[in-house]
Amino acid sequence: MFGAMFWKILLTLGVVALVYGSLRARRRAELIARGQEVEPPLVPPGLVRRLAWGLVALMLIGTGVYLFQGWLERREPVQVQVVNANTGGIVLYQAHRGDIDGRRFTTIDGREIRLADVERMIILPVGTAD
Repeated sequence: MFGAMFWKILLTLGVVALVYGSLRARRRAELIARGQEVEPPLVPPGLVRRLAWGLVALMLIGTGVYLFQGWLERREPVQVQVVNANTGGIVLYQAHRGDIDGRRFTTIDGREIRLADVERMIILPVGTAD
């Protein structure tokens, strides 16, 4: 949890630094165009642009990894136990985690199951049995 917040803060600071550097470089170019004397740049020319493109590439890669992990999680097979609260009877099904939606789910073999008011659902990793 702390690591995620740390990276968000670090990313925000990086974006602010890149925008500041870009604005400073633009201001410097305007002063040069007017023929005014300017102090030497803090960073080599073009470095801010390369850093900005690197940051964009890093964000795209991070987004791709995040989306891929979400897809893998939705495709994870799980065991669904439907328990009848009145009788105590248990029926076992297998479904993908992403196919479970509230009180209904679709099994791996394509059956759509809707739970009655007296039934409860228990989701377990595949291979777990009581």
